[in-house]
Amino acid sequence: MIESARGIRGMAVAPHGLAAQSALAVLREGGNAIEAMIAAASTIAVVYPHMNSIGGDAFWLVSVPGEPVRAIDACGAAAQAASIAAYAERGITGVLPFRGSAAAITVAGTVSGWHLADEFSRKHLGGQLPLSRLLGDAIHYAQAGVPVTRSQHANTAGKLDELRDVPGFAGTFLPDGAVPAIGSLFRQPRLAATLEQLARAGLDDYYHGDLARSIAGDLQALGSPVGLADLAAHRASWRVPLELVHSSGRVYNMPPPTQGLVSLLILGQLDRLGTAAMDPLGADFVHSAVESIKQAFRIRDTTITDPAYMSVDPQSLLAPAHLDALARAIDPQRAAPWGRGRGPADTIWMGVIDGDGRAVSFIQSIYHEFGAGIVLPGSGITWQNRGCSFALNPAALNPLTPGRKPFHTLNPALARLDDGRTFTYGNMGGDGQPQTQSAVFTRTIMQGMTPQAAISAPRWLLGRTWGRASESLKLESRFAPEVIEALRARGHDVEIVGAFDETVGHGGAILRRPDGTLEGGADPRSDGCVAAW
Repeated sequence: MIESARGIRGMAVAPHGLAAQSALAVLREGGNAIEAMIAAASTIAVVYPHMNSIGGDAFWLVSVPGEPVRAIDACGAAAQAASIAAYAERGITGVLPFRGSAAAITVAGTVSGWHLADEFSRKHLGGQLPLSRLLGDAIHYAQAGVPVTRSQHANTAGKLDELRDVPGFAGTFLPDGAVPAIGSLFRQPRLAATLEQLARAGLDDYYHGDLARSIAGDLQALGSPVGLADLAAHRASWRVPLELVHSSGRVYNMPPPTQGLVSLLILGQLDRLGTAAMDPLGADFVHSAVESIKQAFRIRDTTITDPAYMSVDPQSLLAPAHLDALARAIDPQRAAPWGRGRGPADTIWMGVIDGDGRAVSFIQSIYHEFGAGIVLPGSGITWQNRGCSFALNPAALNPLTPGRKPFHTLNPALARLDDGRTFTYGNMGGDGQPQTQSAVFTRTIMQGMTPQAAISAPRWLLGRTWGRASESLKLESRFAPEVIEALRARGHDVEIVGAFDETVGHGGAILRRPDGTLEGGADPRSDGCVAAW
């Protein structure tokens, strides 16, 4: 078993090692956790391009000792020209397309989140590192190239048939007309120039400057409804995070339009089901988690949308009486019926804690692998397809509406524990995000595993992700045979996947103790690492 990484002056975890190293380098130069995360976010947008991009969205949780936990919503809304009627005029009814310019419906918000976080760092935390430094590693990797990972190679090959004819995809992701080999250098010179422009002109240039005009012109020329006015109208915003009162402390996650509520609902139920005494690899724990997941997903699928359109206060659903009732409804010996999951997603989660205890939990995404698949010819930006979560039915919970925010699976997590510890954790993987969060938090905080052991241990996934059509309960093959059979006997539709299967997502975590020592874990299913100082 890989041991947890340990440090005291700072730590970063990311699903690509170069991003974690970018964050650590900033910490070593006197930067704070937010500056380190901006560096990591820009780097990973270059070195893990199938998972995320500066053409996507992002969410932040920020913890500064002695202050309330803060959240940044950097989610872009649907374009003003994006409506059910407009798509009907284009002959698109029923289901929105997943690929191509018609799937590029929403503004990309992630750079606005970097901008808001950087302003907070400078005004509130004394941050002084210039953007040229924070984006410096990303610029270099885009110019000089970065070795192709197994994950990028496999995802490019796996999605080639549906993406090769999407505008800009082949010219960017198929150098020399073929899937790039593992270890070969992958260069993105247009993206390098775009990042240099942001470092020189400022991050707001993405929405109001020369870069905004280039982005809007390319999107419109390709047939996307997103225009210059949509970019100019976008702002990242500070939000109050959702908060779960847990037996171990306070757990935080993002409010709608994300599914952060789901992650907290699961933990609230598990806290009441006696999981602290359960075997972290046993059938009782997996069954309890899966049944909690089902109830949380039912609430999600009837409740969560753009908060401007919600009739329920999501915080009220974390009330102790409501969680008590959910926990009582779980049959410890029988699986409840299960419907359909929301499907695949590609995302990265990263965490940073600096030497002063300031912590960031961050998630950045283009939704499906390679997003909409389009790459803008002027800027080299891959654009997200987050708008696929909208419905073309006006009676749906989340109908396509101009200016409306899409539902997001993204949800970074952070906990302040009663014993003085801080825990920042999260993962990628659509429906799998709250599932892995429940495993990593419970195994680490309630069951006493180290962060690395909790992340490396075999995991499960209920429903679809990464292109799988089945709605089964997927278990990694390292679960003991008797555990697998016990779950089948309780009525779970079990499917066995690989020993360390990317299907269950890429997790990560950092735990800071009151004495300042840090302990972190990265997912062996990813190309990531923990970088410690």
